[in-house]
Amino acid sequence: MELKEFSVNRHVTIRQALEVLEQTGLGLLILVSENGLFERTVTDGDLRRLLLQGVALSDTLESLPKIESIVATEGATRREILDLMNLYSINHIPVINQQGLLVDVLDRKVIDQQILLSTPHMGDAEKSFVEEAFRTNWIAPLGPNVDAFEQELADLVGIKGAAAVSSGTAAIHLALRLLDVGVGDFVFCSTLTFAASSNPIVYQGATPVFIDSEDTSWNMSPYALKKAFYYAEKQGKMPKAVIVVNLYGQSADMDALLLICNQYDVPIIEDAAESLGATYKGKASGTFGKLGVYSFNGNKIITTSGGGMLVSDNLDLIEKAKFLATQARDPAPHYQHSEIGFNYRMSNILAGVGRGQLKVLEDRVNARRAIFHKYQQSLSDIKSINWMPEPDWSYSTHWLTACTIKHDSEIKNVDLLKAFMAEMIEVRPVWKPMHLQPIYKDAMYFTHGDKSVSDDLFEYGICLPSGSNLSEIDVDRVIKVIRKVCATI
Repeated sequence: MELKEFSVNRHVTIRQALEVLEQTGLGLLILVSENGLFERTVTDGDLRRLLLQGVALSDTLESLPKIESIVATEGATRREILDLMNLYSINHIPVINQQGLLVDVLDRKVIDQQILLSTPHMGDAEKSFVEEAFRTNWIAPLGPNVDAFEQELADLVGIKGAAAVSSGTAAIHLALRLLDVGVGDFVFCSTLTFAASSNPIVYQGATPVFIDSEDTSWNMSPYALKKAFYYAEKQGKMPKAVIVVNLYGQSADMDALLLICNQYDVPIIEDAAESLGATYKGKASGTFGKLGVYSFNGNKIITTSGGGMLVSDNLDLIEKAKFLATQARDPAPHYQHSEIGFNYRMSNILAGVGRGQLKVLEDRVNARRAIFHKYQQSLSDIKSINWMPEPDWSYSTHWLTACTIKHDSEIKNVDLLKAFMAEMIEVRPVWKPMHLQPIYKDAMYFTHGDKSVSDDLFEYGICLPSGSNLSEIDVDRVIKVIRKVCATI
């Protein structure tokens, strides 16, 4: 709506003012002077009070008293404007520039719209699978949707077997259990990751040893991994497994990492929680290790609300995983348990959601890649930003669009974080490395070189809103904030 449509001056009659109020439906008029300067806001209540005082409908607004209306100054942040609205219990607020001219009228419904980092994106097919579960009364864990979801995902990524479980964390825990990781064992793990990658190591009473990232993909450094193996060899204690994390939708350099692990006959668990839909040299991410893990948490590229999948070409391991995930119940007519199990299986309802989400995986990947490239291209002139690299061997989903601020830039991460918070846009720093976490302060850590790459990425990295359901307007809002911060430096 054009500003002039609800702007009036004192020569307008009360009848005309009421007609404008009716036409615009905003519930608010802006009174401006002859030279266009803002005077005050006018509501239908203001006009009714004039009528009750005996002013006629044909009289002008000359008798309208001067008051100091609540306004925002041009350049105010969304948070500042929303705070004003909340403080004075108003839903619209005029924006005035330094010359006193009206430049905008903001609506609470628009101002209060947050942009989140990565939200669920539902399609059309999920509902039919869930309704089928209700229609057939397959509400309890397991059922036809679970079986179908496992098979459909395995077919999609080109692997022999899959076990649907309650979370990606549960899948990692099961993988460690299947590889007989136990008390006193070492497990090498990427340090630049979320705690869910490493915490299951501790569940098993084992000791995590953290491995640095490399610059090419931000994933596990083969050079740092070699250093860790040399150390373990000298100590006479090899790791029981290596957890390789594929960060932000991009595969690690699996050939190089497999070469090292195969040399020492140590299995890889590929944590592809963030990289379903990505490929490494044309092969699906998550299918290179002895066991692979996907996550369907609410913020992932496809979601089942909560859930995960353990995959492998070793069908015996997958069957054992399903057994352990169902409380390790023995095949007996009564409840019998010969070993400790877990309540880790996925429900038939959530698996139905997953089946529907699988159908749109390619669309979701394309959308997130397009968002990454939009940021990259639109901000190509901002020399202070380096974007997460995508090596030739990688096809990344760009689950999250990540970038770093150059070391010599006057712009700092904190500047961007504060600016985004003020504009009600959710952004996050890059994962805080596990070796820097208080719970792992005593863990061994092997760097890529003389300095820690992952420390550097954490200090200078930032993740931008990346959901596949972001609108162009949302992306432009994010870009505008970055430009605004850069313009002030």
